[in-house]
Amino acid sequence: MNIALMSMALSHGQVMQQASMSVMDMAMGNAQQQGEAIQKLISTNDAAAIQHAAQPHLGGNFDLKV
Repeated sequence: MNIALMSMALSHGQVMQQASMSVMDMAMGNAQQQGEAIQKLISTNDAAAIQHAAQPHLGGNFDLKV
């Protein structure tokens, strides 16, 4: 077999593996950011729910004139 051809094939495989790992790393970073954003959103909604439980009469009625 041709050693140069095998070397090129091996190098190509390594480059493809590195590219795949880089894409996976970027996807994991995006997933982590989305998870943190969801946790922040949930925690802000919990604060609003606690405030509403403490003062349930606020925000229940509004006047509308047409």
